[in-house]
Amino acid sequence: MDASRIADVIEIEQLLARYAAGMTKDDVDAVVAVFAPDGTYSAFGEEYGVGDFPGLVAAAPKGLFSVGTPAITFDGEASAAGEQPLCFVAQHDHSMRIGWYTDTYTRTPDGWRLRTRAMTFLRRSGARDSGRPHDPLRPAPTQRSAN
Repeated sequence: MDASRIADVIEIEQLLARYAAGMTKDDVDAVVAVFAPDGTYSAFGEEYGVGDFPGLVAAAPKGLFSVGTPAITFDGEASAAGEQPLCFVAQHDHSMRIGWYTDTYTRTPDGWRLRTRAMTFLRRSGARDSGRPHDPLRPAPTQRSAN
């Protein structure tokens, strides 16, 4: 891996660290800042645009978003994809949700940003799915992606 690609990996890792820290700190502005303007987040059978993030983050359970090192592959100079393990620990009762994110990244004038982020949950039953609506406060998406 050449030096410029190593710099890209570090930049994307820091981007994802800012996402996890923003979610842990309930800082919606920090979460929105890691996405491209047309970025999306998918879980619970829904796709949310950046404009939906304030309501989505406000409704999300509060707690620790602990993430692992992402596995990243590059497709040219301005596009990449990756997967990152997640362990979320709820603050109120320390229950956990585990799984992984599947991401795409795009290089913008402001640096690398998340273009898409999709959650897959690992269930006690052994199932792996994008989630069933288990958070009654979660709003429905208001924007549909053009992707």
